[in-house]
Amino acid sequence: MLAWCHVFNCWFFGKWKLVILNHILENGTLRFSELHRLIPNITKKMLTTQLRELEYNDIINRKVYAQIPPKVEYSITEYGKGLLPVLEPMHNWGLAHIEHLNELYGEKEANKG
Repeated sequence: MLAWCHVFNCWFFGKWKLVILNHILENGTLRFSELHRLIPNITKKMLTTQLRELEYNDIINRKVYAQIPPKVEYSITEYGKGLLPVLEPMHNWGLAHIEHLNELYGEKEANKG
């Protein structure tokens, strides 16, 4: 399998990872509850699964505080910051694509896709 196929299928698979990463990049360190509040449509189970996969791939760091109630924080790792040069052009292309669809179909129709 080509390297890019492996990266795309293993890392980008799932609609939530980029959303989670975006919030951590924009806000810095976030607690689980804060992430869940920022992404209201994600279940707690799915958020946990996606965070674990991002942690496994060394994209985010998980810090657990020994206290009651438990406190867990997530932040971007130095390795994960290496994704910024990849994610920024993707973000810019996505904005341009939305604008392109709006021009083709109008805003209401473009948002259906």
